[in-house]
Amino acid sequence: MRRAVMVMYDSLNRRMLPPYGAEGVHAPNFSRLAERSVTYDNCYAGSMPCMPARRELHTGRYNFLHRSWGPLEPYDDSTPELLRQHGVYTHLATDHQHYWEDGGATYHNRFSTYEFFRGQEGDRWKGHVRDPEPPPTLNGSNFLSRQDWINRQYLTDESRHSQTLTFDAGIEFIRTNLAEDRWFVQIETFDPHEPFFSYDEYRRLQGIDTEAPVFDWPSYRRVIEAPGEVERARGEYLALLAMCDRSLGRVLDVFDEHSLWDDTMLIVCTDHGFLLGERGWWGKSVQPWFDETIHTPLFVWDPEAAAAGVRRDALVQTIDLGPTLLDYFDVERPPDMQGLSLRGNEMREAALFGAHGGHVNVTDGRYVYMRACADPTNTPLYDYTLMPTHMRARFTPQELHDASLVAGFGFTKGAPLLRVPSQALGNPWWHGSLLFDLEHDPQQRTPLADDDLELRMAGLLVDEMRRNDAPAEQFVRLGLPADGPVQPEHLLVKRQWQQAQRALQPAVRRDELPADAPIRKLTVRDVLTDHRDALPDDVLAGLRGMGRFNPAATLLEALAGHPGISPELMLKIDADLASSTENRMG
Repeated sequence: MRRAVMVMYDSLNRRMLPPYGAEGVHAPNFSRLAERSVTYDNCYAGSMPCMPARRELHTGRYNFLHRSWGPLEPYDDSTPELLRQHGVYTHLATDHQHYWEDGGATYHNRFSTYEFFRGQEGDRWKGHVRDPEPPPTLNGSNFLSRQDWINRQYLTDESRHSQTLTFDAGIEFIRTNLAEDRWFVQIETFDPHEPFFSYDEYRRLQGIDTEAPVFDWPSYRRVIEAPGEVERARGEYLALLAMCDRSLGRVLDVFDEHSLWDDTMLIVCTDHGFLLGERGWWGKSVQPWFDETIHTPLFVWDPEAAAAGVRRDALVQTIDLGPTLLDYFDVERPPDMQGLSLRGNEMREAALFGAHGGHVNVTDGRYVYMRACADPTNTPLYDYTLMPTHMRARFTPQELHDASLVAGFGFTKGAPLLRVPSQALGNPWWHGSLLFDLEHDPQQRTPLADDDLELRMAGLLVDEMRRNDAPAEQFVRLGLPADGPVQPEHLLVKRQWQQAQRALQPAVRRDELPADAPIRKLTVRDVLTDHRDALPDDVLAGLRGMGRFNPAATLLEALAGHPGISPELMLKIDADLASSTENRMG
């Protein structure tokens, strides 16, 4: 018999799991798992965030240098599809709604069969014309909030929650096929991704006051909440983590009950982590990919190696999981896959990670180098695709006006590509280039300014980019040589030191301002409509982008999302708006 089970979470924080040193966390089944598997201490995600991570899970190669969030491309290798083509039955049980959006539409059909359970985040599930009436909440407002409050009305019992139904379905598949050989099931839940919606049983474990205003969906920006409110959101995350732990325990129970440890591989993984107030930030994607978000947990049980309760410090990545599954089922790894089987002895010197148009990062396991763009324009930048969709929408005709058909890359199997001008989420320029020593500074609190070290790490970065067939303009955007060695004139850390230090400053907290402070009261829409003259031009430019996505956000929330706006500037803008308002009233 040869079977495999993958349990995949979304936004599972390594630092909050007992096997990685967390204390005061209710996650006994993760400890139980570590006793029965190999725990990897040096696992890094690669392409960020959700769907780019899943693309590299399928393809065994990085995504983020060539395109942003999108579907599997026609030329992509897909591990579940390759397994299916070689006689391995593959099944997906998931509540991850992004698979069914425009930017994920080609993933689930690579499996032999699949099941989808509704209701996570703003999944367009139940139809209510009348607006919902949410309880008192500290959650920010965004375009998903309305639908989420509607969905929660149908998730009043844990047994009906999509996470529970996902694990029900995965376990049903295992029980149904206990006598069968050569199958793989991926049990994938969107949890503990925000919103951190769980049930009072789990919330009580964290001492949460269930009568207090809800705060389970922090906005992606710097923290403006009071310390007690930050702890509240962390508690909601830990409550949902406890629910995830219970679901994991159900899978481990099935392994125990049916002696699946004898012949069934088990992989437990995630795509990335999530900042819960650390560094003064919430979320992911809008800041560099710090250790909390990119250094991920990974547990693997291989029945042939039978290594249990073991820790390994080899540098491994998400791109290694597809090759590992192919290796386990004796399916040849395609030449375009860059990942390495965890069952072999191949070792990598460096790991690449990042998001399209953001920092391009490299680690050798000790040092982490985060390379920002060389100038504020963060250009040139293009998407290369034959599937022109974003997360929730198709590319518009306007976006495609400047598209051109170009020759493909080595991994596109001879297919040409559309090259479409692209725009990143945020701008790495404002954070600057960063260099850290994880051995002496594991929390990444003290950036280094060391030319010799930066030269070595930039050399590793360039080597990995070339190996990945990175587009020529990525080298231009980053100010790195497409050919030849990295030279001292290419270094950026010291040149960008001031902006990096500014970005490390926290935002002004809401409770530090009077209740009638303009930046607390005015929305982005208000400012763009009536108060443009009171704001600097560069701040206005940034607000126009937010005005398209979340015009109801307060100005304080908007300013907290821009790392280039210091606390002093936030207070000055508030004073200028107050003065402008007084003059109008006078």
